[in-house]
Amino acid sequence: MKRLRLYIALTLALGVAGWLFWPEPAPLLPTTGSTIVIFGDSLAAGVGAAEGGDIASRLTTALGRPILNLGVPGDTTADGLARIEELLAADPQVVILLLGGNDALKQVPVEDIFANLTRIITRIQAVGAAVILVGEPGGLYGNRFEKEYERLARTYRTFYVPNILSGLIGRAEYMSDYIHPNDAGYQKATERILPVVQDALGV
Repeated sequence: MKRLRLYIALTLALGVAGWLFWPEPAPLLPTTGSTIVIFGDSLAAGVGAAEGGDIASRLTTALGRPILNLGVPGDTTADGLARIEELLAADPQVVILLLGGNDALKQVPVEDIFANLTRIITRIQAVGAAVILVGEPGGLYGNRFEKEYERLARTYRTFYVPNILSGLIGRAEYMSDYIHPNDAGYQKATERILPVVQDALGV
């Protein structure tokens, strides 16, 4: 009995040590492609920003290379999945993926949302492009999607930017309306995404 207890204790200790100290697999780097694409909904499109104030335009300036904006206001994850061929035709090297907020507003089941995102991510990775998954809040009051985005990023080894609207929603200095940033808000969002894009590009 003592040996059994000792065995169990050692097993648990090793498990905890592995969880604490064993590094998670690194995100998958791009192996092909020629373009950086921002793909998603109105946050990707830049609704609420003045001309040149959207994330794609700001990243273009910061990186010194063009960012293709394939954001469509109102898109859900299902809409994004339906547009995947348009994205792949752009020969992506890095895809900044912003989807999920409209699903929350339309009360799409969580399992459907993240099943669609899984299909989008795997299609992108299948052509050798890297994915930067950008979290969106699962509602105006709280972030019920956060753990699902984290799980997806970890499972599929994407780069990850947590809730892009964290600290912005409800603050008039950063928002043009209750769900879209203004220029100052998009600047904050770009500052969160830029270093992750640089990591994906190895610059």
